[in-house]
Amino acid sequence: MSISDKIKGLLALCGKKQLDLAANFGMSKQTMGNKMARNSWSARDLAKVAKFCDCRLAFIMPDGQYIFLEVDDEKVPDE
Repeated sequence: MSISDKIKGLLALCGKKQLDLAANFGMSKQTMGNKMARNSWSARDLAKVAKFCDCRLAFIMPDGQYIFLEVDDEKVPDE
């Protein structure tokens, strides 16, 4: 399953639409559709999707420790 498919599933679970996500990203529906089709998601994009869906994006270690990636993190690259 691609990242785009997982994002579509997440949007469905949180009751939001791809059009809403496009607006949140400041892009057109067509541009978001192209992004989905290309499956081109940066770490910052994924953090923005998580925030949009009232979720958090994290690395979770086997022992339960975690590190969250946040949209505002300076260390989360654009690409």
